[in-house]
Amino acid sequence: MLDIADDLHRWCALGRPFAVATVVATGGSAPRRPGAALAVDADGAAVGSVSGGCVEGAVYEACQDVLAAGEQAAPLLHHFGYSDEDAFAVGLTCGGDIDVLVQRIDPAARPETAAAIAAAATRQAAALARITAGPAELLGRALLVRPDGGYDGTLGDPVRDATAAAEARALLAAGRTGPDEMGADGSRCGEPLTLLVESSVPPPRMLVFGAIDFAAALVRAGAFLGYRVAICDARPVFATPRRFPEAEEVVVDWPHRYLAAEAEAGRVDARTVVCVLTHDAKFDIPLLELALRMPVAYVGAMGSRRTHLDRLGRLRDAGLHEGELARLRSPIGLDLGARTPEETAISIAAEIVACRHGATGAPLKGAHTPIHH
Repeated sequence: MLDIADDLHRWCALGRPFAVATVVATGGSAPRRPGAALAVDADGAAVGSVSGGCVEGAVYEACQDVLAAGEQAAPLLHHFGYSDEDAFAVGLTCGGDIDVLVQRIDPAARPETAAAIAAAATRQAAALARITAGPAELLGRALLVRPDGGYDGTLGDPVRDATAAAEARALLAAGRTGPDEMGADGSRCGEPLTLLVESSVPPPRMLVFGAIDFAAALVRAGAFLGYRVAICDARPVFATPRRFPEAEEVVVDWPHRYLAAEAEAGRVDARTVVCVLTHDAKFDIPLLELALRMPVAYVGAMGSRRTHLDRLGRLRDAGLHEGELARLRSPIGLDLGARTPEETAISIAAEIVACRHGATGAPLKGAHTPIHH
């Protein structure tokens, strides 16, 4: 539900109850991942989606039923899958299966859930761990887990709480949302219990180096993808907020010095992407020498194939080994035949998305690989 936290936070502030239908498990080519949610308030307003349209009507009605049942309404687990008989009524016409937990939320009665929603809405780190499969009396119970290891709420047993909090904290540290299995007594065996851990983390960062026209288009694409984008260039005449209005930060500094300072301040992590568009060895080499030794998600550099070969030679001379050089995406982007800054930005953004999900970037037509990784 944290993917629609902004709307739910407003409802919580008003103290009004609402129902949330959350995807808790998927199979096959299901269109949405665990954590996707649709919520309905007491006035019938709806936000979010659990299937991209296939079963929204049926899920909306299930939410209304839970709201109508009042404060004592028990959470209900619904299964939707493809079948020839009912695919166009309440089935997933695109194939796959989803399990959806429908739960009534009264903000005052579920402070841990309201706090998790508030954290997500204000872009703070927190995780909500909810029981989505197991004994009926435990279904829907939740913990709010903080990065420091503390937690609020209870799953009904102190040992169970401690185990669930540790599992949720590990997923939170990785910025991941997904299911987790444990024993109902808090051990790794015994009666099974399934949690859905929904992580709320600040948006990832995109660091763009080189204040050129291609960078302006990439800044827009990065912001569209949800990155907090910073652009850095050592030339003050080019690095101006007026030229990059979508950037969160415009910095005039030597690129490698800025990256080192950001890393030292703890603002570079495993989700950070680094895009080097400077085309100048005196900027590129010190910057890439540093970036390729950091545990960031992506490092790409613009340039021709000849520039790339020259760059590799300079980086080897600087002491980088082949494993570090293999991380460099250069020439940057996917082969889209891009010409304009906007097309090039799409090419780079597509490579970043493919890298994030471990995908090939190849056309889906004719492929036999999964659509959803």
